Amino acid sequence: MIAAIIQARMGSTRLPGKVLKEVNGKPLLMYQVERVRESKLLDKVIVATSALPKDDVITDFCERNNIDCFRGSENDVLSRYYECAKKYKADIIVRLTADCPLLDPMVIDRVISMFQKEKADYAANTAPPKTTRFPNGSDVEVFSIHALERAFIECKDLHDREHVTFYFWRYDNNFKTIQMSQGVDWSKYRFTVDYPEDLEVVEYIFQELGKKGSFGHLPEIVDIIDAAPEIKAKNAMHHFGEGWKK
Repeated sequence: MIAAIIQARMGSTRLPGKVLKEVNGKPLLMYQVERVRESKLLDKVIVATSALPKDDVITDFCERNNIDCFRGSENDVLSRYYECAKKYKADIIVRLTADCPLLDPMVIDRVISMFQKEKADYAANTAPPKTTRFPNGSDVEVFSIHALERAFIECKDLHDREHVTFYFWRYDNNFKTIQMSQGVDWSKYRFTVDYPEDLEVVEYIFQELGKKGSFGHLPEIVDIIDAAPEIKAKNAMHHFGEGWKK
């Protein structure tokens, strides 16, 4: 079973409560779940949040919208992923973060397909981040339950456990890791929401997609930004931010 696990929390320091901020009356997390569900290869989409009271609103949101939800450790996100994957009996896990409302399901399926074809332990399109050609906010990481279990047991560094997948690709830990690339370099773009300006950019993109009645795959989103100089300038403000670390 292939499961996407979207990690979500309300406790962002730069933009508190960002995952449930609304654009055109709809929370960003709802946009993301709807887009992820368009994947042709995923069997299940799960939101994984913390057990803290401040994240009750995420659980309530999931219950109201018939979205599978799991609660675990706030800071040991590696354990949250492992326990969630075990509960739902996932064989392949797709790690996503809840501040990426413009995720492209076609990219998700491409990374999953590459992971399966190459028989990898870990595959991604934006990690390691310095070598990516994809926008920040289009992050897709795929790994097996066996690799996740090994990381859960072996990884001792609290910082690495918070960021879930560092143990796969940051060190020589004998995992087979691969990165999906592409011909065009879109790494200067940001579709993640970490700052107020990011929210303005995402809101503009969804408004433009709505006018066109378009789903909005990556090439069209890039075109929308390129066609609006003011939005493009806002999109570039935090180009070197740390959003990918989540």
